[in-house]
Amino acid sequence: MISLSRGSKVFNIGFPELVTILVVALLVLGPERLPEVGRALARLTLEFRRATEELKRELGVDALEEAREELQTLRDPLRESPEETEKERDVSSQESAPASP
Repeated sequence: MISLSRGSKVFNIGFPELVTILVVALLVLGPERLPEVGRALARLTLEFRRATEELKRELGVDALEEAREELQTLRDPLRESPEETEKERDVSSQESAPASP
């Protein structure tokens, strides 16, 4: 599968699909123009990645991502907490209830 960044899948393209695309490109463009178009696409992809990284730096996306991950780590224990709190409340109410004769 082809992906542009960490963990995000942009296209769900397997090997057979990739070979089919290359064969069609070879038939349409011909063997003399295919390497030229491939280099142009590689340059375009590289330029796009550089622009994306620069924009992320300007917007502070990395800092936002780190903050989101930190909040996630803080939120996970809180999700378990209500269940544990309910169990503790049940135990404490049983202990504090007067014993019936």
